[in-house]
Amino acid sequence: MTTYILAILVIALVFDYINGFHDAANSIATIVSTRVLSPRTAVIWAAAFNFIAFALFEPTVARNIAKGVEPAFITPNVILGGLLGAIIWNLLTWWWGLPSSSSHALMGGFAGAAVKSAERLSVLDATVFGKTAAFILVSPLLGAIIGFALMHAIRLLARGWTPGKVGSRFRRLQLVSAAAYSLGHGGNDAQKTMGIITALLISTGIQQGGDNPEPMLWVVLVCHAAMGLGTLSGGWRIVRTMGMKITKLKPVGGFAAETAGAATLFSATALGIPVSTTHTITGAIVGVGATSGRLSTVRWGVAGRIVWAWILTIPASAAIAALVWWVVSTTIAP
Repeated sequence: MTTYILAILVIALVFDYINGFHDAANSIATIVSTRVLSPRTAVIWAAAFNFIAFALFEPTVARNIAKGVEPAFITPNVILGGLLGAIIWNLLTWWWGLPSSSSHALMGGFAGAAVKSAERLSVLDATVFGKTAAFILVSPLLGAIIGFALMHAIRLLARGWTPGKVGSRFRRLQLVSAAAYSLGHGGNDAQKTMGIITALLISTGIQQGGDNPEPMLWVVLVCHAAMGLGTLSGGWRIVRTMGMKITKLKPVGGFAAETAGAATLFSATALGIPVSTTHTITGAIVGVGATSGRLSTVRWGVAGRIVWAWILTIPASAAIAALVWWVVSTTIAP
């Protein structure tokens, strides 16, 4: 394994770490904003379940990403361009406090570098990228629908309970829902970096390819570890947007939002679809907030800024990745 390939592997793990850091808000925003856990305790809780997820999910998402581009055009330069495009976009949106999608930044970066290299769109696997694009709409919509329905069901179930009883029970239950959501986050998001590293190893002959490329065990473990460490670092700017600015949540609402998000992520991972955990939890929070019967409880101005970040993520990260690929290919490693 050359120094250049090792450097790309390190950058992939840096992306995974930043993904965990950037998306820590997705795992802890609701449980922090409802004050069930302190921020420090919440990130430890989330990081642990992000790591444990490796033992519970088949690497279906990783397999799909590893075969998302024609093998002839999966080169170290393309992968490096994709990773750096995603990292730069993630850091920009973190600085702006916008919960954009690390998943779509990576997919956009991978696509942008590959298309620039091949100079044609057909280099991309239409099924893999088509499903990813479709779930930009499907995952937040599904999260919102489940969150809305679950919140209504809870209100019917707890109709005769006192506010104190509702609060105390759902404070405990929110520990379970936050753990489930963190499992879903680790199970889907860590697999994206696993897929990129697997593609790199296959393209350089270090690993055998095939119709369903399987990530090596060491790749699985280091990706989940990097994701967990990133989550431990938090991301308070985005926590405030996700948990406090979209709508006001109580423990019962936090439980409903996290459970809805977890259900969506578990389903997508089982189907092998790389989805945005950011989109999913945002949709779930909006769905829960809308159950009050007053649309004004959802701060649509903040939600609108988030949607714009979603729309721009894939083209922006693709453009940055294409530029990085060109610079690397012409100056460093042709």
